[in-house]
Amino acid sequence: MKNNIGSATPALIIIASAFIIAIYGILFVLTVQFEFAGRQITSERALNIAEAGIHYYRWHLKESSEDYQDGTGAEGPYIHDYTNSQGDVIGKFSLTIDPPADENRIITITSTGWLTNYPKLTRTIRARYGQVSLTRYAFLHNTNLWFSTDIYITGPVFSNGGIRQDGTNTTYVESAKETYTCGAESGCISPEEKPGVWGNGHTEELWNYPVAPIDFESIKVKFTDLKTIAQSQGLYLEPSGEQGYHLVFTADGNVTVYKVTGIEPIKGYSLENECENLNENITDQAVINTYPLSENSIIFAEDTIWVDGIVNGKTTVVAARFPLGTNKASIFLTDNITYLAKDGNHKFGLVAEKDVIIGRDVPDNFEMNGAVLAQNGRIIRHHYGYVGCKSRGEERIKNELKFYGSLISDQKAYWNFSSGPKSTASGFVKSWLYYDPTNFTDPPPFFPSSSQLTFLSWEEIR
Repeated sequence: MKNNIGSATPALIIIASAFIIAIYGILFVLTVQFEFAGRQITSERALNIAEAGIHYYRWHLKESSEDYQDGTGAEGPYIHDYTNSQGDVIGKFSLTIDPPADENRIITITSTGWLTNYPKLTRTIRARYGQVSLTRYAFLHNTNLWFSTDIYITGPVFSNGGIRQDGTNTTYVESAKETYTCGAESGCISPEEKPGVWGNGHTEELWNYPVAPIDFESIKVKFTDLKTIAQSQGLYLEPSGEQGYHLVFTADGNVTVYKVTGIEPIKGYSLENECENLNENITDQAVINTYPLSENSIIFAEDTIWVDGIVNGKTTVVAARFPLGTNKASIFLTDNITYLAKDGNHKFGLVAEKDVIIGRDVPDNFEMNGAVLAQNGRIIRHHYGYVGCKSRGEERIKNELKFYGSLISDQKAYWNFSSGPKSTASGFVKSWLYYDPTNFTDPPPFFPSSSQLTFLSWEEIR
């Protein structure tokens, strides 16, 4: 019997030891899992604190839109306490603010968050905000629009007025109006109430109305500031004393500037001004100089200008006269203006104090690339065959308009006239409006934007 008891003792010890080891193993695994879960929770809370830092500074910019030093007047980083709902400080976030450059109004906010109990476990977020670029749209207008059946649009469209869409669109068409009064400007014989967006187009699922309006007063161009920047960082062209300036862009990355000394007035008809004498055709000019675009990202002319050629580089051309509003400057397009390549490496902005006018004698297949803004006027090709308002010259009807970029106009933009009792048709047989998506986050240098901040990107920095 003693021998049986003695032989069982080692077995019991082995079983007990194995049980104890298993218990300790389970406890170790549970401890590791709890620690891992705790670190995960701490890490997530640190990320939440970092996000709170981003939200805080966005609020700060709404209160002080030009303050990039957190109200301190000193260089960062800027460290803030983070409290819970009871007001206890449980963490901190550290902010670094990269202010916008003059040519690209993008603000970069970098926020690092941590809990006070775990200061070494941090998470970092980088967010980019920018003033709403006008080039986020293919077509941006402040008044009623009518896209006829011969117009094809690939980018987003917005208007503060109503929109008649008889053409083709591949993305959103948005109006700030729930309903509006359609008149002769939109092809309605007698005034009648219509939905904010309507027409014979076949993509009604992409029509949105009403949406929040865009305040065009907030996107007024600061011509005085642009002039100052051009004088110090770009090319400034003073009043010519003649007819204006002709800018010819070349594929080698340069622009040659001519002083226009002679013009040929021709007659053109518009809905707003009826018959006008348009000084659009150049007869004489004298070369001034050739300048590299790499050193002239903004060109400001205090006069009328003509532009054409091939843009190799990035620049914005502005035409305005001072005092502003007295004799507004316009821009004439009488030949193609295109990019060397449509790859995002070439940008062209065109900003007119008044109108951007597509000339009578443009090529039969006319192409223009860039972001075009008529601040106080419209983008227009006149009717060059209206009864009692025409001059001898090229045909009023052209085959094709091909545009790549963004068209922004305070007043109605139009370049086609349908047949009527007093006139035959004038304009382009077909219009193709292609959006340049690279302009959304990378517009032409110094191109105007609204004062409203919009979110551009968010990433975690590891």
